[in-house]
Amino acid sequence: MTAALEVPTPLGPARVHPAEPAADVRGTLVLGHGAGGGSGSADLLAVTAAACAAGWRVLRVDQPWVVAGKRIASAPARLDEGWTAVLGTLRADGLLTGPLVLGGRSAGARVACRTAAALGAAGVLALAFPLHPPGKPEKSRAPELRGVAVPLLVVQGETDAFGRPAEVVTALAGHPGEISAVPGDHALKRDVDAVAGATVAWLHRR
Repeated sequence: MTAALEVPTPLGPARVHPAEPAADVRGTLVLGHGAGGGSGSADLLAVTAAACAAGWRVLRVDQPWVVAGKRIASAPARLDEGWTAVLGTLRADGLLTGPLVLGGRSAGARVACRTAAALGAAGVLALAFPLHPPGKPEKSRAPELRGVAVPLLVVQGETDAFGRPAEVVTALAGHPGEISAVPGDHALKRDVDAVAGATVAWLHRR
């Protein structure tokens, strides 16, 4: 891991944590975090280590609200705005080498889905996609998943209260996106090796 980078956005500074592979860069994976905190969650760190070992540059992004020390996440439109500004700077600085995969966990996965087309992503990685609020399946966010027009992988915990793997399968019926069910709940802490393994297997096919 190299030193974190502070990146200006219209919403205040964001922070990017780069991880470089030992050899040539095969592609770039940019990861966002959930509404509960920054980019140091167990699943994001496991995916970072595994993808980096597989030859990918990984850039974990802390949104401006996290850098500012706030406890409540910004509204979706502002999350997209901050994320888009960060990606613009990373691209201008030459850090988006090779195929670009956008991803993240929970709210960060939603951001990646919503911005993939505009930011020229070659794929989207959705970890613990919050398909609906717990106990409210009628408030589905399936359109965000179905709107992804590039290769998509959803890694979902078997007991995720925000949408179990079978619900994601139903939501994506007819869509070419892939779903990988792993042990655990929305936090994806129970088996981070399974999360990382599913991700790297999918990245190899990119």
